[in-house]
Amino acid sequence: MGKRDVQEVNAGSMADIAFLLLIFFLVTTTMDTDTGLARRLPPPVEQVDPDTPPVKERNVFSVLLNSKNQLLVEGKPMRVEELKDATKEFILNENNADNLPEFKETEVPLFGFIPVSKGIISLQNDNGTQYQQYLMVQNELQRAYNELRNELSRRKFRKDYEELEDEEKKAIRTIYPQRISEAEPKNIGK
Repeated sequence: MGKRDVQEVNAGSMADIAFLLLIFFLVTTTMDTDTGLARRLPPPVEQVDPDTPPVKERNVFSVLLNSKNQLLVEGKPMRVEELKDATKEFILNENNADNLPEFKETEVPLFGFIPVSKGIISLQNDNGTQYQQYLMVQNELQRAYNELRNELSRRKFRKDYEELEDEEKKAIRTIYPQRISEAEPKNIGK
């Protein structure tokens, strides 16, 4: 018996098929994208005025997150779940306490002259802080501002902040400006 010839497989169109499959899977596959924080960075400072007065200590709400993911607020340990209420108390300063921020009479459209807090939240984390813990702290600070804005919106306009017109939202943001200062991460200890 003689040798049989083995038939060749025509592979000319295999590359075309593989390419089409690749395109199909790229188009139909959804990929998870990392979600970041919705923050708008301030514009760059052109020149620092040397006559700018320093910020008074009582106007700064110090929030530290160390390498062990422990939260220190004003130098005292605190659970993340308590941060929102502590932040609201700081911003509101309802009893005009000496250790909480001062107010400045400000003319606000739709409201007239009203006191606006000079409070600033100073957030600093350690290089070893877990990102998830950092996000939890950020979320609690954001929730504090959202709740304050919503409460004022309901009192003044009888609807939620998100339902307001642009001018009304701007007035509410003037009363409760989101002043969160984030310092560069460093090793702040345990």
